[in-house]
Amino acid sequence: MARVWQHPFLNVFRHFKVHEWKRSTKEGDVAAVMDKTLKCTVYRIRGSVSASNYIQLPKTSTQSLGLTGRYLYVLFRPMSAKHFVIHLDVSTEDGQVIRVSLSNLFKEFKSTATWLQFPFVCEAGTSRKDLAGVAPPAARWTCLQLDLHDIVLVYLNRRHSHLKSVRLCANLLVRSLYTSDLCFDPAVTVAEAQRAKLPVTPMPREMAFPVPKGESWHDRYVHIRFPSGSSAAPSEPVQRSYSPPEAVFPRHMPQLLPRPAAFSKSRQDSTSPVVQMLGPTATCRAPSASGPLPENGLSCECTEVSCVVGSSGRSQEPSACVEATDGRTAGHDLQASAHKLAVVPTAPEDVAMHEPLGRKQRRPEAALGKNPFQQRSFLPDPVLRLKGVIGLGGHSTKWALWTKDGAAVVYPCHAVIVVLRTDTREQRFFLGHTDKVSALALDGSSSLLASAQAGAPSMLRLWDFQTGSCLSLFRSPVHTISSLSFSGSGALLCGVGKDPHGRTMVVAWGTDQVGRGGQAVVLAKAHTDVDIQAFEVASFDETRMVSCGRGSVRLWRLRSGGLRSCPVDLGEHHALEFTDLAFGQAQDRHTLYVCGRSGHILEIDHQHMAVRHARRLLPTQTPGSSLPRKQNFSLGPGIAISSLSVSQTTCAMGSEDGYLRLWPLDFSSVHLEAEHEGPISSVRLSPDGLHVLSTTSSGHLGFLDIPSREYNVLARSHTALVLAVATSYSRGQLATVSRDRTVRIWDLATLQQLYDFTSPKEAPCAVAFHPTQPAFFCGFSSGAVRSFSLEAAEVLVDHRCHRGAITGLVASPDGSFLFSTCSQGALAQYDCTTTHCRVQHVAANVVCQDARPGPNTLAISGDSRLLAFVGPSKYTVTVMDAASLDDLLRVDVSTLDLASSRLDSAVAICFGPAPPSHLLVSTSSRVVVLDSTSGRMVRELSCAHPVACPSLALSGDARFLLTAADRAIKVWDYSTQAGPSCQVYIGHSEPVQAVAFIPGQQQLLSVGDAIFLWDILTLPEKSPPGSILDSPGAPQTCEAGLNTRQLEDSVLGANGLPRRQVPVPSQTPPPQLGMCAGPCESGDGAFSVSDEEGPSEESHSPKGVRQPSGPPVLVQKEACGAGDGAWVASGDPWVLGMPPSSCNQPRKQGTWSIRRARAQPAARPDSYKHFTARYKSSLTAKNVSSPPAGAERLRLKAVVGYNGNGRANMTWRPDTGFFAYTCGCLVVVEDLHSGAQQHWLGHPEEISTLALSHDAQVLASASGCGAAASCCQIRIWAVPGGSCQQLLSYHCTAVQALAFSLDDRLLVTLGDYGDRTLALWSTATYELVSSTHLPEPVHGVAFSPWGAGELACVGQGTLTLWLTQQRGADVSLQVHHRDPIPEAVGAGELTSLCYGAEPLLYCGSNAGQVCVWDTHAGRCFLTWEADDGEIGVLLCAGSRLVSGSNTRRLRLWAVGAVPELRRKGSGARSSSVFMERELTLDGAIVSAVFHNSMDMGVVGTTAGTLWYVSWAEGTSTRLISGYRSKVNEVVFSPRETHCATCGDDGSVRVWSLASMELVIQFQVLNQSCLCLAWSPPCGRPEQQRVAAGYSDGTLRVFSIPQTAMELKMHPHPAALTAIVFSTDGQTILSGDKDGLVAVSRPRTGMTFRVLSDHRGAPISTIQSTSKEYGDFGVEGTDLWLAASGDQRVSVWASDWLRDRCELVDWLSFPAPTLMEAPGCPPPSLAAFCPWDKALLVCAGLGPHLEVVFYSLRQKQVVDKIPLPFCAVSLSLSPGARLLAIGFAERVLRLVDCVSGAAQDFAGHDDWVQLCRFSPSASLLFTAAHNQILVWEVTGC
Repeated sequence: MARVWQHPFLNVFRHFKVHEWKRSTKEGDVAAVMDKTLKCTVYRIRGSVSASNYIQLPKTSTQSLGLTGRYLYVLFRPMSAKHFVIHLDVSTEDGQVIRVSLSNLFKEFKSTATWLQFPFVCEAGTSRKDLAGVAPPAARWTCLQLDLHDIVLVYLNRRHSHLKSVRLCANLLVRSLYTSDLCFDPAVTVAEAQRAKLPVTPMPREMAFPVPKGESWHDRYVHIRFPSGSSAAPSEPVQRSYSPPEAVFPRHMPQLLPRPAAFSKSRQDSTSPVVQMLGPTATCRAPSASGPLPENGLSCECTEVSCVVGSSGRSQEPSACVEATDGRTAGHDLQASAHKLAVVPTAPEDVAMHEPLGRKQRRPEAALGKNPFQQRSFLPDPVLRLKGVIGLGGHSTKWALWTKDGAAVVYPCHAVIVVLRTDTREQRFFLGHTDKVSALALDGSSSLLASAQAGAPSMLRLWDFQTGSCLSLFRSPVHTISSLSFSGSGALLCGVGKDPHGRTMVVAWGTDQVGRGGQAVVLAKAHTDVDIQAFEVASFDETRMVSCGRGSVRLWRLRSGGLRSCPVDLGEHHALEFTDLAFGQAQDRHTLYVCGRSGHILEIDHQHMAVRHARRLLPTQTPGSSLPRKQNFSLGPGIAISSLSVSQTTCAMGSEDGYLRLWPLDFSSVHLEAEHEGPISSVRLSPDGLHVLSTTSSGHLGFLDIPSREYNVLARSHTALVLAVATSYSRGQLATVSRDRTVRIWDLATLQQLYDFTSPKEAPCAVAFHPTQPAFFCGFSSGAVRSFSLEAAEVLVDHRCHRGAITGLVASPDGSFLFSTCSQGALAQYDCTTTHCRVQHVAANVVCQDARPGPNTLAISGDSRLLAFVGPSKYTVTVMDAASLDDLLRVDVSTLDLASSRLDSAVAICFGPAPPSHLLVSTSSRVVVLDSTSGRMVRELSCAHPVACPSLALSGDARFLLTAADRAIKVWDYSTQAGPSCQVYIGHSEPVQAVAFIPGQQQLLSVGDAIFLWDILTLPEKSPPGSILDSPGAPQTCEAGLNTRQLEDSVLGANGLPRRQVPVPSQTPPPQLGMCAGPCESGDGAFSVSDEEGPSEESHSPKGVRQPSGPPVLVQKEACGAGDGAWVASGDPWVLGMPPSSCNQPRKQGTWSIRRARAQPAARPDSYKHFTARYKSSLTAKNVSSPPAGAERLRLKAVVGYNGNGRANMTWRPDTGFFAYTCGCLVVVEDLHSGAQQHWLGHPEEISTLALSHDAQVLASASGCGAAASCCQIRIWAVPGGSCQQLLSYHCTAVQALAFSLDDRLLVTLGDYGDRTLALWSTATYELVSSTHLPEPVHGVAFSPWGAGELACVGQGTLTLWLTQQRGADVSLQVHHRDPIPEAVGAGELTSLCYGAEPLLYCGSNAGQVCVWDTHAGRCFLTWEADDGEIGVLLCAGSRLVSGSNTRRLRLWAVGAVPELRRKGSGARSSSVFMERELTLDGAIVSAVFHNSMDMGVVGTTAGTLWYVSWAEGTSTRLISGYRSKVNEVVFSPRETHCATCGDDGSVRVWSLASMELVIQFQVLNQSCLCLAWSPPCGRPEQQRVAAGYSDGTLRVFSIPQTAMELKMHPHPAALTAIVFSTDGQTILSGDKDGLVAVSRPRTGMTFRVLSDHRGAPISTIQSTSKEYGDFGVEGTDLWLAASGDQRVSVWASDWLRDRCELVDWLSFPAPTLMEAPGCPPPSLAAFCPWDKALLVCAGLGPHLEVVFYSLRQKQVVDKIPLPFCAVSLSLSPGARLLAIGFAERVLRLVDCVSGAAQDFAGHDDWVQLCRFSPSASLLFTAAHNQILVWEVTGC
């Protein structure tokens, strides 16, 4: 009947009387206006923030429209140049509410399990990059027809029930909404349809738009029908059509996409919206596509329009409508270049969107005037990568922010933004600014970072904080921005600065579209005459802000496109200078805290705009002390407060006296204070309130750990320009001098400061390390040269032979001499062979007096023989003998270029390695290379820099030349003689003062405004003789390939480049094979044949069993050639064994067992890939009474959880929908559409791994050995029927991996590190056809997809390729290749492998590298850093590779270029390999299966979770969730709709009983939740609560409807072990491990009674039930019991409202004679009998194994049921008289208390520590450690 009154259509606005606003609601700017086009009243919804201006039907979210019509018609018109949003809440038949949103804000289609977002495109024919956007100026009235039935069915595979609610958000005009089951055509009137007899349903007159005579409906209006009647491009958003009705083609019902085989439960459908486009454009559609599409976003490197993936998986041509672009190319779009490296452009106005953002590439052919085709490529590109930065601030030191998780801090270092992890000190960078960063802001979710740079006008950048990519770059209308502040959601950004006239300006930008490809838009601007020092957007209201400054505190509001402010009445404090402000947190959010330079702190109620409290920080001095010791808030001169930060309980403030102080919010006393070395400029409390970040004006950054009261220094910095740098390779140290008059020594590895030498009276100018001694030299402006000891930290000697400032300082590489020059032209030579160096010679007027101090005005050759400097004039370079100071050569550089119109002067010099002996001279126009013997010019580099180059350096191998001028550094390919190419790097905000290579390490330094440490992404060639690297003591360089240890993965964030730029892979030469291809010298071949009979160590025959005649056993007796030395050195030879033929030895059908002697226990390798079964002390029962088939009273219905301890223990076949995983000893086969499960039982122990045959007909599972099995079991299951076909047994400890051959004829099984065997089985008979004993642990095995006879193994040190050879019926394994791992991997191990396109094999290592092998050539040709940790999972299909590691990261790589790299060899560009996507899950990756397109898959983690991963959406959805630790309790809701569980991990989880899906989870960290209770029915569902007891003695009460914690109590000093509600739910009884029972009231949170009768023994059970008042001779309505571990049970009657509690009975039992372990008695179990409340059922009490029924009325035992084992859990059915008992022997017993019949059930892999009947008695829950089994009780 619900549909009848809505037929044929329903006017929603009229039915709900929108104009009265009683059944609907409006918010913001909503008004009724007259529309001239429609000539009727419409509703106008407008506003700058769409979410704040809307019409909503019905009025509240708890109501429902209940509209069942299939079609929803929305008659609306978008406002010109505005965005709009429409939200629909649609209910499905299964009760799920789906949010459907349409907006021109959205850039692409997105979907989750409960939300569909469709982009609305206002113009047809736009390019894919500009599909969404604001409405055009001539936006028309639109009839939007939404087929709700098809939307829900196609995209979420659900069935539509009704429309629940509608929200229409700004900016649009809406006439009305209509629902109907009929499909109307709005362009046809009723009269036209009747006259022409058209087969369409015309639009009713009430819904129709007016059309003037002679005009066409389509010329005036727009009709959109969605989804369309025929297929379109799946990724095509909603598009408008302006086609006339004559062009409409016959339409059919929507062609639904094929139903996927997986993920109907909590899935995220990757199908994109399909749209019908009416008119001629309807023929220009792309073919339909049911498969997922590749991502079209920032990660896309291609500038062309992406192809659409068809259902066949092949790429198809894009549709014609997609190809029709507006003429703009993707090359000029910022998104298109987001994949490139980030380098700073030269100026903000010169930003080229197609150039890198971190490195600006100069075309060398243009600079040198050469033909570009004659230039040699300079690889790798880039050759440098920023590794670390030493510096802080630049424009200001006040900006340092915490990330949301508190794991990292963000701060500016001049033009670079640094993200520093506080635990590892790892840095990553945001590069792009060209001037100093003046302000920073981070949104509430740490996803969007805003930064502003100084200058006029100020440039702003918005960054994706996770990837480091720049999302938006725009100019600010103000000059240097001094403050930035985000709203909590990141949709609003406010900035404060000065306009060109010097007035303060506040600007508000809307940033909600930045992440979707849009730009930031100015929402409002406001000028003010007041001073603003701090500005902040309120976290609780995005439209409200506050500012403070000199004499003002103002409240701001963004409303109706304008910014308005009003001052707070400060009263007597109106003249104070305020420096910072902070909002109160949580309940204190109406309080605003403001601090000032006078020491005042004001508490302001910003809601009432009044000052609530005013306090002042004053110094208090003690007698005899000149420093303040204590602070108070009284009168007097105050301490200037520069910054403050507020948490829920603490206020942190930093002051100019250098103290950081922590106060409570009442400011009663100082909790903690920390003194700094300089005035504090900013403080920030971490999100958890446990750390305080502080910066000082002296360049210090650190944080105070409040719990431990320890201060951690994160960074120190020079506060002025760095002038010179020196390195000491032997000590790994760096020395710098700065204009701040300090000399600082840094550790090169950690970039931390080691020493700080301050010279307040004279400025240091130059620095040099002693080459052999722990000392360094420093020259000063006074002419002094001092030697400092690094060990004693003191001055060793002070020389004053110079009269002018020191301009040059250099030590000879052999440590013999030190040379210094000064501004008066003097040159001094020192003998530094001793600790106290002495002056040997001083030469006057030999050095140019015009030279400025610099690192390259003085140089010495690598062999310490030659000394060069600029002098006596600036046009002359002099070369001297370093020992005698005799002149050897003078070169006039002004005459080197006779064609020049001006004289060249020398600026900097340096020597090259010898031989040849070259001297490089930087002149005012170029860099020339001179022969240091003859002075002849060898070569020149023209146009090196537009200005003179004051610093240059040549690498020790003469491969790279480094030059610096202004703010740029250039790296030249110096080894190229003709026209060397260069790369330009611009990152400094001030001129670079010095550059230097670090000897022996592939790094270089550039210093100026800060210290930059760069990695060189290549290894040097062999050093020339006599060079620094060839000198004695220098480290030897590797001549192999690129060392990937030095190519750290850029996605780790250490370099700050976009995450879509992956590490540069190395191209290693083919490794030398360690196997001998030919026979040994003896001529006996590689193997010898043993004809001995009987068992042997190598023959794998069972002990005591005579080996029948058969093929001989082949044993490798000795190594074959020198190449095998390393192979045999591992200790064991390779043993290739073939078992006897099955025809000679009968065996039991379906089993195959070969026993062999157990090997000695092996050490576990450094690899998480190896399965280790969880330790279990339980034993498996031998004699159980299993019920006959068909007579079982229990049926296993569901298993909750996934075994994250397994490895590759999940499989999924997308084409068939088969999905299986393991949980304990069970194989769970689940239908992802319905959630129904099948359970395959049989394994006695925990299952380690699974494998599915290629035809999906056979599943193999393996379990380890243990108490229940002395040998590993391998079971072969028939997938169609789920029956076990074969049982195999061979491996001794555990099975590491299983794999089927390509043709499914062979099965290979790999033993773990303790077993070290490889076994090959025939799947026809499942006989063992070959086995191999491995010399070292092997981590993975895989069959080749190109041929059934090849398989690969990876392990310690090698990759082994095997070939299976068949001779008749015999199959043998032979080693085809054995390749050592590449040198780039180092001492690591290969831990995973997968085959790619022929002939590629990908292998992952435990150090995070991915190596690519050419299996045909037997060589590794490519290596790259893919992760931080061990890669345990690799999957490859087509051009995509998925890697999973123990760092919890899952990464998708584009490897389509790898086959080309194999063909090109070393000349190929390795940067073609890049990372497309990255996800971080909740544990190490242990299993993964993906669709052939690699767009979607299922991934398992060690946390016990199975995730559905959609790369197209970049999302992960939880499919299966279980416990990783022990489950302690299960309780049920009164109506049996939900159940709750708790575990040792501290979580309380609420599950839906219908689907067993996780609904709510409450998590308490660092505690175990040991007991649980659900409140009894009270008639009000909103009062449903769960009480949980924890190991720290706390009791927490959680509200289920509110999903929040209501109460926390601490009634016990020890861990709670039992808890229960009273029958009325008003009282909680709890027991602890000390035997105390506490009685508490959750309403007041008070414990009003404690019973200590059981003191001394843990309470194991507390149960409560109701009774009649006065029953059992005592008063009270509650009857409850408590059982303790000392075999005692007490029964009590209570009336808690009257505070009455009386003992009814007390039972004491003798101790049991049989204990599981000494001192560990079985648990005491007791419960009230549901069918007779006067009966008490006890187990585990007394000397006998039995269940006792005790009558409270008769005071005696009335019945007993014997048990085979000791009971550890007990539950009684509230329905039938059934008793469930769990045993430690992994058995569950169900006893019929009427007949006494018992049935035993297996399926648990440990103690059945828990069993609970549901209230209806239809379900039984059992738990074994972390495994939860749900049984259906039959016959009730």
